[in-house]
Amino acid sequence: MSAEPSTMAAPGAALDRLAGWLGALRGWRRYGVAILCGALAAAGFAPLYLVPLLVPAFTGLVWLLGGARRPREAFAIGWSFGFGHMASGLYWVGIAFLVDAERFGFLIPIAVGGLAAGLAIFPALATLAVFWSKWRGPARVVLLAAAWLFVEWLRSWILTGFPWNLIGTVWAFSPEMLQLAALSGVWGLSLITVLAAAAPAVLATDGGPGRGRRMFATATFALLIAVWAGGAIRLAGAPASGERVVDGVRLRLVQASVAQALKWRPEARRDNLEAQMRLSVGPGFEDVTHVIWPETAVPYLFGEVPELRRLLGRVVPPGGLLITGAPRGAPGAGPPRIWNSLVALDGDGEVVSTYDKHHLVPFGEYVPFRSVLGIDKLVPGRVDFSAGPGPVRLDLPGLPPASPLICYEIIFPGQVVAPGARPAWLLNVTNDAWFGTSSGPYQHFASARVRAVEEGLPLVRAANTGISALVDGYGRVIGRLGLNQVGVLDVSLPRPVSGITPYARIGNWSVAIVFLGTLLIALILRRLVP
Repeated sequence: MSAEPSTMAAPGAALDRLAGWLGALRGWRRYGVAILCGALAAAGFAPLYLVPLLVPAFTGLVWLLGGARRPREAFAIGWSFGFGHMASGLYWVGIAFLVDAERFGFLIPIAVGGLAAGLAIFPALATLAVFWSKWRGPARVVLLAAAWLFVEWLRSWILTGFPWNLIGTVWAFSPEMLQLAALSGVWGLSLITVLAAAAPAVLATDGGPGRGRRMFATATFALLIAVWAGGAIRLAGAPASGERVVDGVRLRLVQASVAQALKWRPEARRDNLEAQMRLSVGPGFEDVTHVIWPETAVPYLFGEVPELRRLLGRVVPPGGLLITGAPRGAPGAGPPRIWNSLVALDGDGEVVSTYDKHHLVPFGEYVPFRSVLGIDKLVPGRVDFSAGPGPVRLDLPGLPPASPLICYEIIFPGQVVAPGARPAWLLNVTNDAWFGTSSGPYQHFASARVRAVEEGLPLVRAANTGISALVDGYGRVIGRLGLNQVGVLDVSLPRPVSGITPYARIGNWSVAIVFLGTLLIALILRRLVP
């Protein structure tokens, strides 16, 4: 009989030893392990989706934080975790600098390392807040989840914002889990993900697990199951995928997979344009009503070539439109201005509508502090792009109103629809050829999928090298063209989800609601479960 308690206690004892070892680490060993934990957490993102690795990552972070004695140590632990997390998740940024390696290759360590170092400040602020609280046990874990949520929200808007790889997007592979985004946005998913991943830490810290701690750890995993079950129920009550579509609309998404190194070469531009035209009018064209090309698919400054519009009119279906990305210049005198635009053309080559990208990529489309830094932007041309006025609703002939989004404008939660101008679908054109065959295009598509669920709107995505896809308002992928695949995707346009999702109504006010509610739970747990 004496062996049974010993056997049952063994797992707890092993956790105690591991937690004690991590908490006792000092110097480079402590911060090296924190970097490793951050890298493990990044493996949860697309395309790997190794979500179980978040458990040792965030549990290890809590145990490391338990060994901090001063605020600067807590900050450094969080920063090291964040650096490993961001550098591993965003390594692909450096690939863009290899497109013109002779001019920009030397900047790769600065770009990737500097971006990771800057973004790592946000997790560092979260761990610093947890340290200052002096809370222990379940209250500490809940506070970490709340603090992580808050700093992710900060990251989505401060210094123009960069909400790439919000932790909730690790569930983009599961339509069932994604349904929570319709209620709380990606923010609710981020919160429960950190909460469940860090919860096992309470089983080994501060004197070992009591009944309350075991119940807490079990409840956090039960919460994940409840979210999945709720999503499954919502999907079971939804129309079958592709069932409710807009009558008389058939879209052709063109993916020519033009390599970025060839895209703007003078001798290749005509060939690239003709390749997209051939795909556009290929088999099945007679059934298509609208053709959609990716970001900057037209490799000329729009209006610079007099015959260009008439040439493009040849690929417009009868009575339909060609909707394409194209750089657009401002006519007339004065300083030159260009925009990264979306242009809709009819069969006569006449411009029906335009949209100018408003959320520009720093150093890609413009250079902050150009006069001080003295460097060029990555996109060819010495003139910085100008920003458009903001999100708009685009009313196009023969189509329901759309919300146009160019490139990474799709990654910003609560900012993909113009206030007071509700569209019926999201139109995202992008060019991820900059990032080759890497995690970047997969992560970009994962974020786009979450936006569709948040807004309850179908997403039409045309990408130069992929991933081009049609996603309905429940986040279900109806059709897709894989990375680096050449071809077209002919799809009907789904209707929006019935009614407006709660998140679409309240937007990022949900962050405040979820954050304050989580803090209240942490305060209760602090009193009830030591």
